[in-house]
Amino acid sequence: METQSDHTILCVDDEPSILNALKRLFRKERYQILAATDAEKAFKLMARHTVHLVLCDNRMPGISGIDFLGKIKEMYPDTIRIILTGYTEVNSITDAINRGSIYKFLLKPWNDQSLKLEIRQALEQFNLTQINKQLNQKVLQQNVVLRQMNEDLEAAVHKRTRELEIQNQALELSRAILEDIPIGIIGVSLEGTIVLINRKASNLRFQSQAMEIGRSVTEYFPEIVIQKINAVFQDAVHRGLGFFKLLDGDFHLDIVPLGGKFIGKGVIITLRENHGAEYAQTVDRG
Repeated sequence: METQSDHTILCVDDEPSILNALKRLFRKERYQILAATDAEKAFKLMARHTVHLVLCDNRMPGISGIDFLGKIKEMYPDTIRIILTGYTEVNSITDAINRGSIYKFLLKPWNDQSLKLEIRQALEQFNLTQINKQLNQKVLQQNVVLRQMNEDLEAAVHKRTRELEIQNQALELSRAILEDIPIGIIGVSLEGTIVLINRKASNLRFQSQAMEIGRSVTEYFPEIVIQKINAVFQDAVHRGLGFFKLLDGDFHLDIVPLGGKFIGKGVIITLRENHGAEYAQTVDRG
């Protein structure tokens, strides 16, 4: 059974014997070996295959190994480029390495074990480079996602901040209207605690005392009013007194249940001044 290759190596040399020797050397490795005797055939092979490493001789007909690998760098920058050379060409090849055209050069004649080790290490370097590129790409993609999330969050925060500003403005306006409305308004919780008093109500005297938030409603109103408050809590039906006397004058008193999600949790007591003789007797509307 043929072993699946992990990497593809392209060997380029004008001597078939060198190519055969390289094929025999790598036959037990997990490599796919491609061979070409000149640069033109090598380029055609690279157009059809994904080549991870090119191993070529420096002396080839028509083009030197240095120039050939320089073109490979331009066309396939990720491919590892290694050149086989003799001692007399070391200086020119060192210059090519410094320019980045060649990853490494190996001397002829080569040692089989050393050559296999060099190729293995070069392919490991290729793998590390690819992993690093993939990680960088993921980081870039995640940065794009994070940037979009930050922009969405900023937009949501801006929208929510604007909504809160509008709500605060509405709340402040509601409080101002409540304070300035020309009738007394008192809020009472289910426990019978005074939780709200507007300016008009705070200026009235209930049993010779001013009303205070946090005190019990029983401290300020007679039993008849307390009974009506309790009845409104029980059936959520508006009740009132047409005549309610305080030191500050006579008032028309209404007890209104809260609605919606606050139904049964509180009532509003309103006090409107009576100015005519027609209110001289108590009127029970509930």
